[in-house]
Amino acid sequence: MFSLTTYKNEWLGNIRPDLLSGLVVALALIPEAIAFSIIAGVDPKVGLYASFSIAVITAITGGRPGMISAATAATAVLMITLVRDHGLEYLLAATVLAGLIQIGCGLAGLGRFMRFVSKSVMTGFVNALAILIFMAQLPELDLSAPGVTWFTYVLVAASLAIIYLFPRITKAIPSPLVTIVVLTGLAMTFGWDVRTVGDMGALPDTLPMFLIPDIPLTLETLQIILPYSIAVAIVGLLESLMTQNLVDELTDTRSNRNQECIGQGLANTATGFIGGMAGCAMIGQSMINVKSGGRGRLSSFTAGVALLILVVGLGDLVSRIPMPALVAIMIMVSIGTFSWSSLANLRTHPRSSSVVMLATVATVVWTHNLAIGVLVGVLLSGIFFAAKIAQLFGVTSTLSADGRSRTYVVEGQMFYASVEDFMAAFDFAEPLDHVTIDVRGAHIWDISSVQALDMAILKFRRDGAQVQLIGMNAASETLVDRLAIHDKPGALDKLTAH
Repeated sequence: MFSLTTYKNEWLGNIRPDLLSGLVVALALIPEAIAFSIIAGVDPKVGLYASFSIAVITAITGGRPGMISAATAATAVLMITLVRDHGLEYLLAATVLAGLIQIGCGLAGLGRFMRFVSKSVMTGFVNALAILIFMAQLPELDLSAPGVTWFTYVLVAASLAIIYLFPRITKAIPSPLVTIVVLTGLAMTFGWDVRTVGDMGALPDTLPMFLIPDIPLTLETLQIILPYSIAVAIVGLLESLMTQNLVDELTDTRSNRNQECIGQGLANTATGFIGGMAGCAMIGQSMINVKSGGRGRLSSFTAGVALLILVVGLGDLVSRIPMPALVAIMIMVSIGTFSWSSLANLRTHPRSSSVVMLATVATVVWTHNLAIGVLVGVLLSGIFFAAKIAQLFGVTSTLSADGRSRTYVVEGQMFYASVEDFMAAFDFAEPLDHVTIDVRGAHIWDISSVQALDMAILKFRRDGAQVQLIGMNAASETLVDRLAIHDKPGALDKLTAH
């Protein structure tokens, strides 16, 4: 339930750290927003405007204080084909529609489905993102790239030293901010020839303006943008909710998943009307924010506003920030994001959990698609879970003294994975007058188990035995009454026909 007092505290409960961490995040957002624009095939200002808009709006309407949302690679790569084939205006329209879909997901309460993502998948997701964040810095360390020399490595090392050693002096100022200020000052003073933010692309010099995407409002247009919008909406929500879970754990707080879906949707919808591309939560920038002391909504708001001020009002100065400083910050993020304990846990955790974690990491790193990696992890988790539950299933039987009646006692969970064991437990060739199937220790879950129950009863009846089914709980009885056909005319013919 919404509380005005809580909402106010989320804005004003951590003012100084939020302001400082927001400034650090703003500086780290600039080169990434430019890079993501290049990935999507659009002007750098499209990513920069998007990062400003999404950060500010999610700060106001999102469900997770302290989490940073902006233009991301995860959504940018989905728009490449659309931009290439139809142009920027269709990207903006797809962004608006993606936002509306996300709002609908939030209103429908779909955020609750995150509970089905296991801890192993979460760990794999985090480790994969840490690897991707580090890999994204490699082009800035490639000696064959323009502007990259051996001196770049010296500056990266010096930046990392400041990042990790400065907190021993004081934690009042975030060490990443100190790193940026020191390296920029030294580079400008001594005229070092290193790659800078300005080398990534031109910064905008005007404020964003409201505009309606210039596209024909036809069914054909909807058919073009809808597949892209759905993909962006799903991937954006998935990455946002996974990042939200991580920030929840890091800060020992809980947040509202459905509100986050709505907040992300409102941000993307509005962003499409100011010339920005779609985005979502960013685990790298969120980690920078949290590790720099950011906890409240003010940190994300500050990041967005500071980003706009920096690129529009102080573009000449910002363009001279050395890239090695920002590379060092992102390396720090990747090191801090990776769950190093998960490597040691490979020896002690169940093998199935380790397989799920490693499969998630491998799939995300291989495809660079978070949605596919998480989907693989969730599917594997489901398969392993079903296999474990199926092992807890069993059927025992007792023959009467006269040898004419047998009682089968079923225990455990009856579902598609236990059907084979259920059927194998019956001896249909045994001559019996009466068979009792006692399911008081079992629960019937799906149509596969109902059909198996039908088949067992009908086979016994076909051979002349009377069959009694006893002990069903209320939920199982409801399902059996609705789906079972063993008491209907021609039941055996119907069952064997499918």
